[in-house]
Amino acid sequence: MTNALIVIDVQNDFCPGGALAVPEGDAVVPVINAMMDRFDAVILTQDWHVAGHSSFASSHAGRAPYEVIDMPYGAQVLWPDHCVQGSTGAAFHSDLRVDGDLILRKGFRREIDSYSAFFENDRSTPTGLDGYLRTRGITRLTLVGLATDFCVQYSALDAARLGFDVTVDLAACRGIDLDGSLDAALSAMKAAGITL
Repeated sequence: MTNALIVIDVQNDFCPGGALAVPEGDAVVPVINAMMDRFDAVILTQDWHVAGHSSFASSHAGRAPYEVIDMPYGAQVLWPDHCVQGSTGAAFHSDLRVDGDLILRKGFRREIDSYSAFFENDRSTPTGLDGYLRTRGITRLTLVGLATDFCVQYSALDAARLGFDVTVDLAACRGIDLDGSLDAALSAMKAAGITL
């Protein structure tokens, strides 16, 4: 099998001091850097929102960050403005190795968020990653990055649903844990046959 490391959203806004900081988010950087040479391919994802993105609380009058609203594609957590295209917050952490095979940007469509590396949050609009991996003959994926209970989980569940052999290396992930979301994510990934 051909193995790929999928590095999810290790960006400044998700690290300490960032707009949507994941506790200890920067702790994953040296762990991920040390893993990269063990894989046949390395793919890095990058949250890449336009200003005024529909997932930002600031785009909805009277709404606060972390409230949940209904969007045409389902429930959407409203986030602080983060990872705006070209901003310092959207940049990869400065110590992260970015010498991978592919950088995949997601969440750039104004009207829909994108947690997963494979699909927008409507669960049907593809990012193109599935086709890229299949063209390369990659069948086994290890996912790492931020945040365990959102973008890592969604990516892992989609990868398993698409038929990949999926591992999530929790030593190289950190979670937000919004109202018990971390335990729920771990349970969902185990139930989907993902190796943790």
